[in-house]
Amino acid sequence: MWDREGRAFSMYKRMPSRDHSAVIDVEENSALSQKNMDLQTTDPSWWLSFPHVVVSTLASFLFGYHLGVVNEPLESISLDLNFSGNTLAEGLVVSTCLGGALIGCLFSGWIADGVGRRRAFQLCALPMIIGASMSATTKTLAGMLIGRFLVGTGMGLGPSVVALYVTEVSPASVRGTYGSFIQIASCLGLMGALFIGIPIKGIVGWWRICFWVSTIPAGFLAFAMIFCAESPHWLYKQGRSAEAEAEFERLLGGSHVKFAMAELTKLDRGDEADTVKLSELLYGRHFRVVYIGSILFALQQLSGINAVFYFSSSVFKSAGVPSDVANVLIGVANLLGSIIAMLLMDKLGRKMLLLWSFFGMAISMLLQVAAANTYVSGSASLYLSVGGMLMFVFTFALGAGPVPSLLLPEIFPSRIRAEAVAFCMSVYWVFNFFIGLLFLERNRDQREISSRNRDCSSTTGINSRLSYGDTECSHEAASNDVIRCAFLYADSGFSMAECKISFLPSFFHCMCFLQRIGFQLSEINLFFQGIMPKST
Repeated sequence: MWDREGRAFSMYKRMPSRDHSAVIDVEENSALSQKNMDLQTTDPSWWLSFPHVVVSTLASFLFGYHLGVVNEPLESISLDLNFSGNTLAEGLVVSTCLGGALIGCLFSGWIADGVGRRRAFQLCALPMIIGASMSATTKTLAGMLIGRFLVGTGMGLGPSVVALYVTEVSPASVRGTYGSFIQIASCLGLMGALFIGIPIKGIVGWWRICFWVSTIPAGFLAFAMIFCAESPHWLYKQGRSAEAEAEFERLLGGSHVKFAMAELTKLDRGDEADTVKLSELLYGRHFRVVYIGSILFALQQLSGINAVFYFSSSVFKSAGVPSDVANVLIGVANLLGSIIAMLLMDKLGRKMLLLWSFFGMAISMLLQVAAANTYVSGSASLYLSVGGMLMFVFTFALGAGPVPSLLLPEIFPSRIRAEAVAFCMSVYWVFNFFIGLLFLERNRDQREISSRNRDCSSTTGINSRLSYGDTECSHEAASNDVIRCAFLYADSGFSMAECKISFLPSFFHCMCFLQRIGFQLSEINLFFQGIMPKST
């Protein structure tokens, strides 16, 4: 007993020296640093975290599915619920979901920080199950809108949480690859919705099945999250370091736990534990980073990509392309681009993919502008338009789609990460909402104008090539055709000036013919004003 006390006392007497303790600290820190460096040279095994990432991306799958679930069935839904032809109501079926997503996204950061990432996923799945069930069973437009709004709240919560979770549980060596899983899952969900919608024309009420199907992955997500790891970053932020170490061991392996905890401690050093306020995101020291993230999502939506996903069936149908073929082509282009992005993300870096993606989207836009040129023939215009659209989707999936949601959790400090990601993604949903609400109305107006032009060009196309000096009797046929077109335009509320602009060559030939048979110019003007009672 005395011997033990003596050894303890002698040890105690050897420790007080400041210089000696400093040497010991340096040696220990050097040894720890060397050990950490040794561990850093060998990357953690990717397969330990892989199942957790795959389960979490079910939220992205549901996000993509509900984006495209009304694409093909929208016409059948409008017929069954008695709002066919009402483009505003059709736009609301799409945009109400996006409005709900905005609400869910605004609160997603505080929910993820308040209850943890796993429970946030379960809360994301719950309104999707309830809302999809309501949409599948409703017999009124109001019931459909309520169901879509509930689904939207889950859609808004899911993408923010999955971006956080994948970033926080993935090894750094494969984080970019795992981040691309988010885009691939969204793409697969979108393709699944488009494929399931194919039998819509042959089976009455099939659109209800389309909504019921979405409850299966949502239920599986809520159940499987019970067995998934919680985010070690969130646990450490809550002061539960022992649990964070245990989760790191599940995700990375026991040999990498100390290094991961050391990195986590270094990243979180100096972060206060108080609640993050919205004013801090808007005016605080992290304002510039939040601003950059918001601009990235705004540009992503202003590119018009979701107009393609929501209304590709309508757009391609107006161009004469079967909607089922169009949907398959869009899905394949999106999936192919996402897979290539997954392979290149950790090799080329985020910035390079983002730059080349936006550049490719600009080129595809130029192709579509060329297709709309009046000097391009009909078949060439069709190929340029469809090809430009597919190239647009492909280049979007290369970078503009997956990079923003992966990049933002990486650049935000741990303390504000969840709230900042939620704020930036809310900008995404604001732009998405207005695109979903207004695009169909605008597209309808364009289709009406194109249809009228086709009606006129089909009867006056040959005669419109006649020159002023021609004396052929086909002038009379051209005049009759122009008068018929004038009645068509007048019935739709177009003015005389708009009529002249719409079929100017044939209009000119008609006036020439009437002058040649003895009419005065003033009489010709009175004649056209007489057949256009609605002209201004």
